[in-house]
Amino acid sequence: MEPFRYTQPKSVDDAISGKAAAGAQFVAGGTTLIDLMKLNVERPAVLVDINRLELAKIETASDGGLRIGAMVRNSDLANQEIVRQRYAVLSQALLSGASPQLRNMATTGGNLLQRTRCYYFRDTAYSACNKRTPGSGCAALDGFNRIHAVLGTSEHCIATHPSDMAVAMMALEATVHTQGPKGERTIPIDEFYLLPGQTPQKENVLEVGEIITYVTLPPPIGERSYYLKLRDRAAYEFALASAAIVLQTEGGRVSRVRIALGGVGTKPWRSREAEKLLEGQPADPARFKAAADAALQGAKPLHDNAFKVELAKRCLTRALRVASSSA
Repeated sequence: MEPFRYTQPKSVDDAISGKAAAGAQFVAGGTTLIDLMKLNVERPAVLVDINRLELAKIETASDGGLRIGAMVRNSDLANQEIVRQRYAVLSQALLSGASPQLRNMATTGGNLLQRTRCYYFRDTAYSACNKRTPGSGCAALDGFNRIHAVLGTSEHCIATHPSDMAVAMMALEATVHTQGPKGERTIPIDEFYLLPGQTPQKENVLEVGEIITYVTLPPPIGERSYYLKLRDRAAYEFALASAAIVLQTEGGRVSRVRIALGGVGTKPWRSREAEKLLEGQPADPARFKAAADAALQGAKPLHDNAFKVELAKRCLTRALRVASSSA
């Protein structure tokens, strides 16, 4: 870890000013950033500690939805009664991630911004990583790519987005609210993340100095939701495939549904193709299987991660079945 300067701003405006310094980064729970600093992947000249900012409230929004401060800890959000009752998919996703100790530290904003678990990104012994050093290449393409993405990839990057929470928020159609030198912005979560394309070092639309202040969730579109995570071990492990479902049924038919996938995309992956196939149709296994096929139709597997295509299909099919049959 390289030396750095440390500041503790007292307001969001002060934090934004501090972040404008060359090489500055925000630090909240630090569960990703500090790890990457120890690995010399991240080398901030200044750490702007935002833990003192008053951004840790969970409030009911005026439209009946939910407002979640960027500094709300993952454990607090997962165990909030209104989240457990009305946004169960979010609670389930949060509780499936990391460990209790990490969830006690990790924040809502930090979770949205966490970096990939790609071996080659995290190990500076490998010089070829376009996320770390743009233009250097992607060692994962011809390397060991078992955990890597099959959706949204490019010839420059196949790294998987690691968040569970963000997958649930994608299915819940969250909105990310930010503040920066140019003022405040409201960004639908589906527009917040960027595909790697030719610029994999750009993972989201945040600008220099911009900070996430809170996230809003609209009232749920359905009374049924479910998060299913498939992984190599039962705890403290990242998803090989996951599915977040928010569902409304009427008379045995799917009236509304939102579907997002994790563990298989370069960003939390909303599947409108699967949603379109399901809405207005019977909530039955045949339709669920067809939706899963549609969701993975554009997959581009490589030699070590081809199994993810079938795994993700089965994950989505099962999640739909559970969500549609839950009370």
